[in-house]
Amino acid sequence: MKNTALTETHEALGAKMVPFAGYNMPVQYEGINIEHETVRQAVGVFDVSHMGEFLIDGEHALELIQKVSSNDASKLTIGKAQYSCLPNDDGGIVDDLIIYKIKEEQFLLVVNASNIEKDWNWIQSKNDVGAKIRDLSEDYSLLAIQGPKAIEAMQSITSHDLSAIKFYNFVVGDFAGVEHIIISATGYTGSGGFEIYCKNSDAKQIWDKVFEAGADFGIKPIGLAARDTLRLEMGYCLYGNDIDDTTSPIEAGLGWITKFTKDFTNSEAIKAEKARGIENKLIAFELDERGIPRQGYDIVDHNGNKIGRVTSGTMSPSLGKGIGLGYVPKVFADFHSKINIQIRKKAIPATVIKLPFYKG
Repeated sequence: MKNTALTETHEALGAKMVPFAGYNMPVQYEGINIEHETVRQAVGVFDVSHMGEFLIDGEHALELIQKVSSNDASKLTIGKAQYSCLPNDDGGIVDDLIIYKIKEEQFLLVVNASNIEKDWNWIQSKNDVGAKIRDLSEDYSLLAIQGPKAIEAMQSITSHDLSAIKFYNFVVGDFAGVEHIIISATGYTGSGGFEIYCKNSDAKQIWDKVFEAGADFGIKPIGLAARDTLRLEMGYCLYGNDIDDTTSPIEAGLGWITKFTKDFTNSEAIKAEKARGIENKLIAFELDERGIPRQGYDIVDHNGNKIGRVTSGTMSPSLGKGIGLGYVPKVFADFHSKINIQIRKKAIPATVIKLPFYKG
């Protein structure tokens, strides 16, 4: 089991630690609902240092990224980031990721913790253009400072105007007394804020200064459990649940990051799939009665026939009702369609809705 640079800090704070993607990670501190509410109303800090970081540079860097990713990375300028995915050869998804353009001919790819080795091997297998790739995952830490008060709370510890960093843009500069830090206006909560990339050796200093700066703003440490409820309220896909090696970007509603203005891995097959229409689609639903939908629960029609399965589900702390995502045949995927979630022996009625669940 690997530790992050902040594992001892989490333990000292009384975090409940669990194994996640090979790392010893804090799942919660005070409780999911309190932590969730902190991010929605104030500011919270996640240690997500288990995520993977690959640096791709050289004159063929963009060529390789264009080949392996679904989005069009040629649209990136220095200081901009882009959500994308890595299609496989069989119509599914190797991983979803964020691509940062650091310099001309230099990009940072941030991948899911559980997929670091898989993604590395996959990208290397496609690198017949001679791009230089380095795996920085073991050397870097990542803090997500999320919530509506993040800008105000963190402004005192950087010379950069945080309010000027637009969504999916970033700067490289000073933060919490450390130089050359990536301050990125990204995150997976839907409540605004930043993601901070730093060397492991600087993580503790940054963590301490962040909490010092945020003390008057109700800042709290947040675990992975609340990270999951926050992302689900926004309808953001989680790799391994809502997308995987068998789900296509089109089925998953990721057509907006799948650009056919260029060739990429399996692009012709995905383009043909889009043209002929998909059979199944990832939908969002709210329960009409009390209940908690869980991953793996069956989705059934009004006759009790199984039509799909829940890929992510929870009791929404913000909405106070059961919400979830799941794949169903397209005929059941229209907004306001009625479906049922099989919770133990009872079929609970649910309604297909338009994302996000949480409107802010």
